[in-house]
Amino acid sequence: MQFTATASSVVSLASAEGAKMPLIPHIPELIFGLVMIGILYWVVSTKVVPNLEKAYEERRAAIEGGMEQAEEAQAQAQAQAALQQYEAQLHEARTEANAIREEARAEGASIVTEMRDKAQAEASRITESAKRQIEAERQQAVVSLRSEVGTLSTTLASRIVGESLEDEVRQKGLIDRFLSELEGGTVRPEKVAAASVPAPEQADAPAQGQLDLGTDGTAGRDA
Repeated sequence: MQFTATASSVVSLASAEGAKMPLIPHIPELIFGLVMIGILYWVVSTKVVPNLEKAYEERRAAIEGGMEQAEEAQAQAQAQAALQQYEAQLHEARTEANAIREEARAEGASIVTEMRDKAQAEASRITESAKRQIEAERQQAVVSLRSEVGTLSTTLASRIVGESLEDEVRQKGLIDRFLSELEGGTVRPEKVAAASVPAPEQADAPAQGQLDLGTDGTAGRDA
């Protein structure tokens, strides 16, 4: 409307001063020009400007879409990098855990082996100590038994041969010979036991006592 008013003012001014201003176009030309300007304005406002706005919006959308895609790609890259870093840390933690487990297993096996060796050494020590103690007790028992057997054999031989064996040399020789015969199996223990308490009618019979001892008369000859 403002444009139309301006055009009317120009036309009125041209009509009033037509004779004074020869450069002003004629009214038909002016009207034609105004009509063409109106048509051009309509074409620009209805065709060109919307297309420009559409192109601008498309360009802006493309730019924003590209930026969003770039940001999304960057976010995905960061997420992928974070995931890879997490997986690397997880792998490192698993490797360290496996190393710690293997170290603990090896240490446990070493401790078990050490304890087993200590137990075996202690068992061997206890066994050896028990063996030595048993051997000492056996030796003590043998010494005691030899003493008792010697005393018994001296008394028995004295009863058999009918005389006292107080002589140390004769007593020792008789004891050794008796023990040797007893260990060799020549003298049987049941005969010795039977001969240790002879009947009254056998007290004066050395030959019968010598037969019970299982000897060949050596004791009689020593008497």
